[in-house]
Amino acid sequence: MFSPFLFLGDNTLTTTTNFPKMSPLFIALLVTFSAAHLCTVSGKIVYEEGYTVTTVFDGNKLKINPHASIAGSKNLLVLDSSGSVFYTVSMPVSLDSEAKRLAGNGVSGFSDGGLDTSMFDKPRSFAVDSKGNVYVADRNNLAIRKISTSGVTTIVGGYSKKPGHADGPGQNASFSNDFEISYIADGCALLVSDHGNKMIRQINLKPEDCKRNNLPAAGFNMILPLGLGLSCLLGVIIGFVVRPYVNQLTRRHEQTELHQDMESFPNESEEAGTKDALIRHQKRSC
Repeated sequence: MFSPFLFLGDNTLTTTTNFPKMSPLFIALLVTFSAAHLCTVSGKIVYEEGYTVTTVFDGNKLKINPHASIAGSKNLLVLDSSGSVFYTVSMPVSLDSEAKRLAGNGVSGFSDGGLDTSMFDKPRSFAVDSKGNVYVADRNNLAIRKISTSGVTTIVGGYSKKPGHADGPGQNASFSNDFEISYIADGCALLVSDHGNKMIRQINLKPEDCKRNNLPAAGFNMILPLGLGLSCLLGVIIGFVVRPYVNQLTRRHEQTELHQDMESFPNESEEAGTKDALIRHQKRSC
């Protein structure tokens, strides 16, 4: 049997240079076998009808490269990762929509403060809480940043200049250089998919950042019993206010009926007296 290795007398290992010749057919089969294992195998494709694609935002015209976007009730938030800038587009979005810069001065860096002067370093993931605050996974800066109406701040990380996986207070926490974030409304928290560390991390947010999400359900639960209570109270008040007038009308009605009854009694006695007189007159005639 052919072996490409040759052992020498001193137990050293060397390779032989005389390889057997392989036929073209064997080479073709070997290449085909290797390609079959390297290529992805495609299965059956089932298309579901009823869906169409429409372009509603053209970054070429606006010179914006939309890497990620999140739609809200009033605005579409667009992240231009290459430009390190966030934009807002009024809803509904169309090809005629205009983009307004939200945060980032267009220069890659690390700077908090005003919305126009803040700097990010090509972030690729962000999330929005119930209050409208934007949380940025600024992975090149190893930090999670927050965009609010008052400006840009850093809430977690950023102090360590090296990747890590430390938990704890925001200043002490560290991440890998490959992570994404998502907002969990029910838990009032951010979930960090820390790809580099193969971990999922959680950041608990401030309660005031999640109040707006709880208002509809809490408001409905409070308004329903409050409305019923106010309805009952209003009914009682109206009853007390209207009661004297109802009593007066009732007395007048009763007095009128009594007066009518009293007036009917003499007429009946007169008719009875007339009948008695006629009977006595008939008796006398007999």
